[in-house]
Amino acid sequence: MFNEKRSSMLHGVLLIALFSCAAFYIGEMSFVRSISFSPMIVGIILGMLYANSLRNHLPETWVPGIQFCSKKILRIGIILYGFRLTFQDVMAIGLPAMLIDVIIVAVTICGGIYLGKLLKMDRGIALLTSIGSGICGAAAILGAESTIKAKPYKTAVSVSTVVIFGTISMFLYPFLYRNGLCALTPDQMGIYTGATLHEVAHVVGAGDAMGNGISDSAIIVKMIRVMMLVPVLLITTYLVARARKRQVQKGQKFQKIAVPWFAIGFMGVIAFNSFDLFPAQLVASINTLDTFLLTMAMTALGTETSIDKFRKAGAKPFVLALLLYVWLVVGGYFLVKYLTPYLM
Repeated sequence: MFNEKRSSMLHGVLLIALFSCAAFYIGEMSFVRSISFSPMIVGIILGMLYANSLRNHLPETWVPGIQFCSKKILRIGIILYGFRLTFQDVMAIGLPAMLIDVIIVAVTICGGIYLGKLLKMDRGIALLTSIGSGICGAAAILGAESTIKAKPYKTAVSVSTVVIFGTISMFLYPFLYRNGLCALTPDQMGIYTGATLHEVAHVVGAGDAMGNGISDSAIIVKMIRVMMLVPVLLITTYLVARARKRQVQKGQKFQKIAVPWFAIGFMGVIAFNSFDLFPAQLVASINTLDTFLLTMAMTALGTETSIDKFRKAGAKPFVLALLLYVWLVVGGYFLVKYLTPYLM
């Protein structure tokens, strides 16, 4: 019986691994690279296509393997994500970028939760969308999903909104900058790009398109936002624990709290990477492996997301994402333009 279960789980893991290999292959196509769709984004799209076509024709015994990818492999991927960062990078960018990142993240997440209440939308989707918009897109949503135990379709809906608006910004920012519609210096533009774009891939794409050394500073500013995932997840865990404690006091069933140890591991890997003990080639290989693991997690989440679940979520998640997007583009611009001269 044990061997049968293990074999069935392996089938599910291999299925997701094959989809992820396909996502990497598609991600190397010139068209896909031109719009900076990372393998993770391609993976969730493939997973969603599978969910709405072949999902009901494969054995249910494969489901545990798919869930293993969306939970266990996800946590490993988040931990290894720390190899993309060092504390030296953070110190190099300086106080202005760090302060602006803190303001952007805090206002986006708190404002998103408040707007979600006003819109009377699902709390889980509102929280995931706010964290994804405020920090680092899909990777942040995956981390938060693992903490609050959200249903896979809620995660997929949140990722979809982040991808849509992040992709728009990736083309919008270079257009505004090249045509003189963004009255910012190259240093300010780098901070603005890194502090307000959703995905790391979007920041890389927009930064490369603008040149003038904007890309390097934009990526570092973005990575500071990525590091803020740790305190955000810890605070989220604390608030969820308090809310569930109140539920118990009212006689409702207690649900276990998931302590985000993977977030602590993520910070530990950053600290280790800051000592530069591994050769650059090995770190690059680890980052490639990490991207593959996160792609597997995204693909697995996509396989649990059907069109019916998008209909169930309704238009409100996209309305919330749009409002947060307007704040990031407009509010972020004025924040960088008028605050950085006093800090730099």
